[in-house]
Amino acid sequence: MKENNRQEPDQDRSQTSETSSSPRLRVGITHGDFNGVGYEVILKMLDDPRILELCTPVVYGSAKIAAYYRKGLELAFNIPFNQIQQASQARTDAVNIVNVIGQEAHIAPGESTPEAGEAAFIALERAVADLKEGTIDVLLTAPINKANIQSDTFRFAGHTEYLASACGDGAEPLMILFNDRIRVALVTTHLPLAKIAEAITEDAIVAKLQLFNQSLTADFAIVKPRIAVLSLNPHAGDGGLLGAEEKEIIAPAIERARNELKIHAFGPYPADGFFGNGLYTKFDGVLAMYHDQGLAPFKTLAMESGVNFTAGLPYVRTSPDHGTGYDIAGKGVASEASMRAALYAAIDIFRSRRTHEEMTASPLPKLYHERGRDNVVLDLTKDR
Repeated sequence: MKENNRQEPDQDRSQTSETSSSPRLRVGITHGDFNGVGYEVILKMLDDPRILELCTPVVYGSAKIAAYYRKGLELAFNIPFNQIQQASQARTDAVNIVNVIGQEAHIAPGESTPEAGEAAFIALERAVADLKEGTIDVLLTAPINKANIQSDTFRFAGHTEYLASACGDGAEPLMILFNDRIRVALVTTHLPLAKIAEAITEDAIVAKLQLFNQSLTADFAIVKPRIAVLSLNPHAGDGGLLGAEEKEIIAPAIERARNELKIHAFGPYPADGFFGNGLYTKFDGVLAMYHDQGLAPFKTLAMESGVNFTAGLPYVRTSPDHGTGYDIAGKGVASEASMRAALYAAIDIFRSRRTHEEMTASPLPKLYHERGRDNVVLDLTKDR
């Protein structure tokens, strides 16, 4: 994979950003399912004074629930919460919490309850509203339970689909999971296995390649990214013996992306050999056909450092790459590493996107035009 000179946010970097003209970012953090590990990883992540030098955290949840989980944790600094009514009141020297739950909550670590699902949605809805209004700059979401959050107002397969509907402005989202070693995007996301083949179309693959290429360029600051495309069938179809999608759909989509969009896309590669031989290290991104094809190897490689990023939207949203962790909830053993990585990533992507927008806002006029694949330089010495 090409190096993109990404640095981990640290104390020196934070101090530098504070002395510059750019304001400190307000990071909205939703509490997710409060019976899962959400509060534990949030509290552990924020138990570091350097975080306040880097950003202004605004947690959407409940101060009482936060206090409940904090009692069971051995925190080094135990930074207090500043309770506020709205994000615009956030203090830069404190961890702020917007109380979004009016009633007393029944906390049952490790259990899936309708109350926890409802609270997760209320926090998410409030945070998205503030994101659209500009009172927070980026969104970091703790894990939800996709079953208990369902209601008349939430009929989505997950965060990605909800965010596309709530704040996508018609844009198509792209799920990207990444760490410093690998970036994996998906053509299909939360879809039953039986429906995947019919959803793999040439247009869908080209659209995802375009989104992936744009994100790698603008959000990750990679020049001319190289993208590997995985096959759908075992052994890339074995010449049609195990399926025709590679010949009839995936390969033509790659050619279209290369010829029409000038995207450096390659493949299709059989997924097992691609990951088994470490071929992913030769590319800036990997486009998988479906959820488990890309995320099973990704989480094997990056479980505690992985970040889930919703690309393609007007706003930056990240999350840890794990779920609610009911089996360890309330035990104080959940690792905050992925949550911390997601926080750093949200800030990095926001800044990278802003820089890219500034650099491309007033491009120089082209001094050439394309004839087929050849660039023909104009003779500027001649009168027009």
